[in-house]
Amino acid sequence: MSAGEVEDTGGASVREDRPVWGTGAATGVGSMPGEDAREAARTVTGTLEAFPFLPELPARGPGADMTGRTIGLLVELYAHLEPSGWRISDRPGRDTRRARSWLGEDLDALEEFTQGDTWGEDAGRRALKLSAVGPWTLAASLERRNGEAVLGDSGACRDVTASLTEGLLAHIADVRRRVPGVRPVLQLDEPMLTAVLLGRVPTASGYRSHGAVDRAVAEGALREVVGACAAQRVPVVVHSCAPGPPFALLRRAGVAGVSFDAALLTEREDEAVGEAVEGGTVLFAGVVPGDRPPSAGLSDPAGSVGGVRALWRRLGLSPALLTESVVVTPACGMAGASPAYARAALDHCVRAARSLADDPE
Repeated sequence: MSAGEVEDTGGASVREDRPVWGTGAATGVGSMPGEDAREAARTVTGTLEAFPFLPELPARGPGADMTGRTIGLLVELYAHLEPSGWRISDRPGRDTRRARSWLGEDLDALEEFTQGDTWGEDAGRRALKLSAVGPWTLAASLERRNGEAVLGDSGACRDVTASLTEGLLAHIADVRRRVPGVRPVLQLDEPMLTAVLLGRVPTASGYRSHGAVDRAVAEGALREVVGACAAQRVPVVVHSCAPGPPFALLRRAGVAGVSFDAALLTEREDEAVGEAVEGGTVLFAGVVPGDRPPSAGLSDPAGSVGGVRALWRRLGLSPALLTESVVVTPACGMAGASPAYARAALDHCVRAARSLADDPE
């Protein structure tokens, strides 16, 4: 093994000075349209050959969405569906079993399309992105028995974080067993993180909001998950399609990347973004709309990443950093798109990433 390389738990030699997904990469966010797990897996692994992801198919119903999938991963913590959402319960019921069943179906399909000739001889050395709801969005979404969010109870928040962490490690181990040698990347979906930090998550009555979570506490919970995954050689990316992702906090928590809707980024974030990139944080730039109808067209890959190039020039960053520091993605999940558009959007992301690699200037 050469200098600068370490052995990952799957036996692959991984360079520490470059991301496991390589350079000039593109991937998706999470959700896909339709109810056919095999078709979704076929599309994702066929289009995103270098950096596919495990799709979510919310159209199948409760338990198949990102929150339901995450509920099914929790260890010794159970929940069931109420009209208001997911609520903690004493034992696993049909809702939890359904969520686990959907995930099992998704994993079966992924396993099928990441074997043998489908992925080629190098199948076991590819990055694969898994996703789950992060600890703070989960705390803001999951209800305690009294109907109030877990977010309002600091002890319950710690319990949820611990349960989530243990469940994610088991999930990662299962994926490695199914796809030997694969290099997992974990995405934590945190669309409510900014609201949690600003005290904008409403209580059950809707008449007031939960207090803002201290940034050190928020950072600590994220660091707990990130650290546990890092010990298993799994980099963590945090995704938020809300305005104002807390780049500095996420960088301090040790995340490998921040995934965001590029259209919502403003020059107010320039300093934080620049510091993140210079500190080695990768930007998962959501530059392709997640639900635009096919008639709108996706004909200009270079134009789609024009804003990324403009950001780089504005920050005075070296163009040579672009292909290592940016992964091209849709702006958010594509559950509401047509299957044809979803396929076209993922292919467009690949071509846009190639455009950055070919012409970083």
